[in-house]
Amino acid sequence: MSHKRIPKRKAAMAAGGVVALGAAAILLPNANASQDGGSSDGAAAAPRTLKAADASDLATRLAGLLGDTFAGSYYDSGAQQLVVNVVPGDNDQVVVQAERAGAEVREVDNTMGELRSGARTLKSEASIPGTSWAIDPRTNKILVTADSTVTGDRWDRLESTVEGLGSGMATVRKSAGTFKTFASGGDAIFGGGARCSLGFNVTAGDGSPAFLTAGHCGVAADQWSDAQDGQPVATVDQAVFPGEGDFALVTYDDPATEAPSEVNLGDQTLPISGAAEATVGQEVLRMGSTTGLADGQVLGLDATVNYPEGTVTGLIQTDVCAEPGDSGGSLFTRDGLAIGLTSGGSGDCTAGGETFFQPVTTALEAVGATLGGDDAGAGDAGDGGDASGAGAGDVGAGEAADGGAGDAGDGAAVGGGDGSGPTG
Repeated sequence: MSHKRIPKRKAAMAAGGVVALGAAAILLPNANASQDGGSSDGAAAAPRTLKAADASDLATRLAGLLGDTFAGSYYDSGAQQLVVNVVPGDNDQVVVQAERAGAEVREVDNTMGELRSGARTLKSEASIPGTSWAIDPRTNKILVTADSTVTGDRWDRLESTVEGLGSGMATVRKSAGTFKTFASGGDAIFGGGARCSLGFNVTAGDGSPAFLTAGHCGVAADQWSDAQDGQPVATVDQAVFPGEGDFALVTYDDPATEAPSEVNLGDQTLPISGAAEATVGQEVLRMGSTTGLADGQVLGLDATVNYPEGTVTGLIQTDVCAEPGDSGGSLFTRDGLAIGLTSGGSGDCTAGGETFFQPVTTALEAVGATLGGDDAGAGDAGDGGDASGAGAGDVGAGEAADGGAGDAGDGAAVGGGDGSGPTG
């Protein structure tokens, strides 16, 4: 059977649908974050204004410098500053260095070790379908979410486990919806009676054109089409779900398929320059075949979600809305960095709710692929390069290069922990 060559417009389709009314306007023009001065000798202790990607890079460096004193960080998108949590200790000098590097330093009670231990306890004692958890550096607590199915004995078990962690370690909130994956029958990419969304076009390890989508889509069908009831145009190469992620690599059957590294927004396309890690506080955009373009904020990292099909770890928790058919769709920044693939959640784009995403960097590394036909692979922040100017043992915060990854609207925060929770 011959397979048709996918036109560039369809190959670029990251969501496979029409953009929600007026939604593309929030993308362009790109916001330009101001880069405040501050002396290069590090004498000034005032927090610097940073682009999100630069804040993320600085947070990674500070985590290594502060060691056990470090208790997570997040990006304050309003102030365009990195906030670093520290627990009181004997070595005040490292805190001074963090301030000189340009971060705002905040003292908190819970260490990362304590928070991670609490997350492990939740995983062992309360892995209940319809629950999720992730460490929230903004509250210095574990954020536990329970959907509408968690009632009776299951709610009592969850509440008792949280209480057993001790006062000030975790908060529980109820979600009105039900955690589920967002696959559906309908439009966009189709396979085995299911409809999903294409995430990002990539180049597979052997050089062939391919794309990333959700793992639960990849295990639902081996072959996928770009039209309902159409001939297959791509075949699943690798898929992970449930378990340590929710991602799939799907290879185009025609090796001549054009697979540009961009997101189709309906009336325009957004070039994708590379992949980046998510940060708590970061503003992100999602494209999906059902609901088009939506925006929101990253709420937690390394989240665990207990789906009806099983537990998935290592996800990004957000308040971005999504609906059935959006599964696998792209999560990205307004200046063209790939962040995630839509996994699942609760709610819809009328009532809102939580949505969880598979980190793109992890998926790229696992399947051995790179974004598009360029060299932007897992963890590559794009053309901006390393803007922090920080060397080993000497953390500095330099100004971002023009065209670098991230912008004033994107956040960068380093949380941590072994999150566990439900996805929709």
